[in-house]
Amino acid sequence: MNRLQRAGRRTNLAVLVLLALALVTGVIAFGIGTTNPARANALLHAAAGLGLLALVPWKQAVVRRGLRGRRRSGHVAGLALLVFVPLCIAAGALHSFGYGGLLAMQIHVGAAVAAVPFAVWHAVARWQRPRRADLSRRSALRAAAVAAAAAGAVLATEGVAVVLRLPGRDRRETGSHEVGSGKPARMPVTQWFTDRVPTVDTAAWRLEVVTPSGRRRLTVAELSTVDSVTAVLDCTGGWYASQEWRGVWLDRLLPDLDPGQSIVVTSVTGYRRRLPARDAPRLLLATHVGGAPLSPGHGAPVRLVAPGRRGFWWVKWVVRVEVADEPWWWQVPFPLH
Repeated sequence: MNRLQRAGRRTNLAVLVLLALALVTGVIAFGIGTTNPARANALLHAAAGLGLLALVPWKQAVVRRGLRGRRRSGHVAGLALLVFVPLCIAAGALHSFGYGGLLAMQIHVGAAVAAVPFAVWHAVARWQRPRRADLSRRSALRAAAVAAAAAGAVLATEGVAVVLRLPGRDRRETGSHEVGSGKPARMPVTQWFTDRVPTVDTAAWRLEVVTPSGRRRLTVAELSTVDSVTAVLDCTGGWYASQEWRGVWLDRLLPDLDPGQSIVVTSVTGYRRRLPARDAPRLLLATHVGGAPLSPGHGAPVRLVAPGRRGFWWVKWVVRVEVADEPWWWQVPFPLH
């Protein structure tokens, strides 16, 4: 009996581990904006996906045996995974090479989300009970071989992108591709989930600043635009752009912050994010980008600029900034609104 014929329980365990790793690193990728952690996470995510491809011959043998035998619970879930997982990997590869634009990333994420309930269903219905032998030297060597194959495939794809000068060769550590750096009008207009570009009357707009000592309301004209920063907006949609932003640092509006406090920034749409008070000197309430006032799609009249954080932290159409006593992490990791 050859190795493919013996494929079975351990193959399924390996697939389950790699699926879980791909899911976890994919979720983490949405939150990391700093260089080294983002690069390490992106490499793990890519290796997990390519590791699944390396197991395809063995998994095919398992699937063929299952199709010939009696239909068992989880059969439908397994067939659904045969659709969603390859689609997810293909769309992710397409995006990494720089093709497909935002659509490729949307398909990649959408297929991954769709696969999750089927993966859980299939794992429960066909549960593979771990055994002591799974930790044997032979199993460790096999796992190392799969990991090495995945790592080699990642390096190979990176090399192919460079040699063939594909658009994806210059993508950021997070996996995002450059769009519109220095040219704000070229930046895509994207929102987080259900947010939509609101109609904001700039003349009537007021920023409400709430601190323990009271509250005040500021017009756009009252917000100083002498502060500036060049920062990268890295959107979870798969693109990034480096721009010069002008506005006012938050520590000018919120002096004497306690390090244990947090800052809640709220949009006119109700979208909000809570940030550490210690970050106030590095958080900009921007009214201009690239020397021109913000456009409605990019957060006019005021948006938050949060260098080193992914795009969903950069709250648009800001109407309220509030000092709170709760720690900044007292919120869902990714906003649901």
